[in-house]
Amino acid sequence: MLEIQNISKSFYRKVAIDNISMSVNSGEIFGLLGPNGAGKTTLIRIINRIIEPDRGSIKLNGELMRQHHLASVGYLPEERGLYRSMTVEEHAILLGRLRGLEKREVKTKLDEWLEKFEIQEWKKKRIEQLSKGMAQKVQFICTVLHDPNLLILDEPLSGFDPVNVDLINRELMAMKAEGKTIILSTHNMKSVEEICDRVALIHQAQKILEGKVSDLQEAAKKGEYAVKFQGNMIAFVNALWTGFEMIEKEVLGADRFVAKLKMRGENNFEDLLKTIMGQVKIEAAWEILPSMQDIFVQEVQSKNNMVHEE
Repeated sequence: MLEIQNISKSFYRKVAIDNISMSVNSGEIFGLLGPNGAGKTTLIRIINRIIEPDRGSIKLNGELMRQHHLASVGYLPEERGLYRSMTVEEHAILLGRLRGLEKREVKTKLDEWLEKFEIQEWKKKRIEQLSKGMAQKVQFICTVLHDPNLLILDEPLSGFDPVNVDLINRELMAMKAEGKTIILSTHNMKSVEEICDRVALIHQAQKILEGKVSDLQEAAKKGEYAVKFQGNMIAFVNALWTGFEMIEKEVLGADRFVAKLKMRGENNFEDLLKTIMGQVKIEAAWEILPSMQDIFVQEVQSKNNMVHEE
């Protein structure tokens, strides 16, 4: 749906985006990750035509992106921008009209969203009466009122408690099921793992990683497994012998443990189970996949080490 081709942007000789290319598929949730100052927000502003790139191009559904395409885009900026003296309804009408909706349409759609979030009593409240999280929920609603096909959300979960993070994530998944395309710039790695189909990692103005979350986890895994069991720890360790290395253990209670293991040689998960069966009572066993937080840190550190070596 969205093709970003060789985009570069500098501000007063400081490079903000350095020759970045990536693609976002129709109907997917795409995570845009990176440390503060990496260039994510600059890229998002270029996509939204708030600023122009120095070089490169952006295509939406095969067409060079122009101003009229923004009618099908919903944008939630990182900087919250609600007029504090306005009521929730007045604000929705203002932003909805800017997106081409009739006042009547805005009121109908706003009522639907307020009911969905069970916050109908907020409609006549002024923005200044709302907490940060409440105001953020209102801005999210205003972002999606015009039913955009492409949603670009810059840190939409910051300031939300876990209940509201889950609420917004469920709404994003529902939108994806309707065929919407979503770009999600976030530091919330748990949400990335839960809802993103693919991600790109930007570091120091460059894209250093792009791919499916599952593929990135598969590529970064280290042959580590965990076993939750009941029994004698000494018997468990003796059963492992030389085929498996125990990295760490967690005591859950009387004779109950979780052991973290690393395979040696050609041994696999099936070999592990055969080795310990009959020695202890296995409650659960699983492969340890690296989290997106682990992958994020590993890639950034690797990039920094390369820069230092140069």
